[in-house]
Amino acid sequence: MRPRLTIAVLVLLLAPVAQAAAPTLPARLGKALAVPNVAPSASGAIAVDLRTFAVLFEQHADTPLMPASNEKLPITFAALRELGPYYRFRTEVLGAGYRNGPTWVGDLILKGHGDPTLSSRRLTDLAAELKAQGIQRVTGRVLGDESWFDSRRVVAGWKSSFYISESAPLSALTVDRRDASNPALAAAAELRALLRGRRIAVAGIAAAGRAPPDAFALATTYSVPLAEIVAWMDRESDNFVAEQILKTLGAEVGAAGTSAGGAAVVMRVLREAGIPVAGLHIVDGSGLSRSDRVTTRALAAILVAAWTDPDLHDTLWSALPIAGVSGTLDHRFRTGPARGTVRAKTGTTGLASALSGYVRDRYVFAVVQNGSPISTTWARTAQDRFAQALAADATVPAP
Repeated sequence: MRPRLTIAVLVLLLAPVAQAAAPTLPARLGKALAVPNVAPSASGAIAVDLRTFAVLFEQHADTPLMPASNEKLPITFAALRELGPYYRFRTEVLGAGYRNGPTWVGDLILKGHGDPTLSSRRLTDLAAELKAQGIQRVTGRVLGDESWFDSRRVVAGWKSSFYISESAPLSALTVDRRDASNPALAAAAELRALLRGRRIAVAGIAAAGRAPPDAFALATTYSVPLAEIVAWMDRESDNFVAEQILKTLGAEVGAAGTSAGGAAVVMRVLREAGIPVAGLHIVDGSGLSRSDRVTTRALAAILVAAWTDPDLHDTLWSALPIAGVSGTLDHRFRTGPARGTVRAKTGTTGLASALSGYVRDRYVFAVVQNGSPISTTWARTAQDRFAQALAADATVPAP
């Protein structure tokens, strides 16, 4: 009988040890965030179960924080909702005047509509289209019209060093992201040169200007669909694209083609989608502004809303970097259960670090940390451990 009693006692003694060795998922998530040099009071985190939509873990989830490039998540959500994944940016050559045989009597106006992907090759296509129409001479000027947006090249709250180093000058008419002080003039000058290169004589100069109301389209070029552009933006964390999209929201469906106009549209879209917006302050599209504020609860709600929207689900899912594989996550999560199973948006400035996204089809999470400055190394350690803990749990078969 004694051997049986001994076995029974061992089982009772070992049971608490086994429990202690396997803490709950919320406990593991809390432990993952505990790192030096990152103040818990200046950090927020949340994890949501995609099967039940229950919050599994939260820590300061309603604290407004600088988001860094996690700002691109609300911009992506609003752009896809308002403009649609098939929206294409257009750039037009307008004519102000009339056709007289092979001669265009009047001005040509290159009018931009904020296309962040406009290239010299597509200007070449516009010139070729005019040549194909039989135009051989232009009596007037070639004007560059950037009036679809305002003329601000940066956004409030940016460090002066962000201009050029983090984003090309903002303009409704920018070709190849050139750092020209007057992008519209530079674009007009390039089109004029391309026309002359195709033996279309242009009598007038290149200049910046605005198309008159009676000008009409002679040639048009379109970007790839918005879904492809936001995929590049989120995967590579492209600041210039984010700012151009924000102003486009203001121009297309808001009050004006300004950063503030676009921000107002984003806030409206978030409210209409039921996203908790308390504490949110959208200033720019990239997250470079020190005035931007988000909460991790809002970021998680955006990701859940996109997950449950059949029109957005695939687009946003495919736009996010894959852990250890692509985009801004190609160098992180090289090992562990998160590799290939986590898709998330990164964010890094001198004052903020963030990571928000999906773990398989199981969890949504958001982690945002601030500091003066932020310890990027320790912040990323916490983020990576948080995501790895969720990924490890997501691989466990359901009971």
